[in-house]
Amino acid sequence: MRQKFNKHATDAFFEKHQVLMKPTPLELSGDIILEIGSGKGEFITQYALDHPHTTCIAVEMNRHVCYYIALKKETLHLNNLIIIMDDAALLNQYLSKHTINTIYLHFSDPWPKAKHHKRRLTYPSKLDLYGELLKKEGQLIFKTDHQKLYIESSFYIQSKFKDIVFDDDSEEEIYMTEYERKKRPFGPIYKIQAGVYDDTL
Repeated sequence: MRQKFNKHATDAFFEKHQVLMKPTPLELSGDIILEIGSGKGEFITQYALDHPHTTCIAVEMNRHVCYYIALKKETLHLNNLIIIMDDAALLNQYLSKHTINTIYLHFSDPWPKAKHHKRRLTYPSKLDLYGELLKKEGQLIFKTDHQKLYIESSFYIQSKFKDIVFDDDSEEEIYMTEYERKKRPFGPIYKIQAGVYDDTL
């Protein structure tokens, strides 16, 4: 869904709220989770609130929704939340190799036309980037309500990860996106949990 123009989502606002808008190498340690395509931040802010000793990173390109993540961070006093407003393809310019425990892809754009499949966040070239960022024991968790994206992503992920669990109708969890809460009553939520990235597959 196209988001409405938000006149308050200015560069000055994001700078004031310490939102990263250009590649900035981060020196991080300990437990780190990363959500790519955070929307308005319902999942990542609630997770960060309940896990104050985990570094949580929200990545959202759309400034008009990223604005709400920054507001929630301020309201909830989330000192453990880092917000990146940039293309996920540039994440290796922000993050060191093998530092992330879990990468979450929640309800990504399905890009249904074949000519646009390379834009999918589950496309093999993107999975190589995630594999580079994940710790050896790190995991990728993908959710969608789009059956075709789920099926095609299952093939992408099998080409890059060894340890995979497919769930054709996942149960409700403690932490969910705003979109998932709205969509759950209307059909299955598909989930893939993958670990042990292997670039030789």
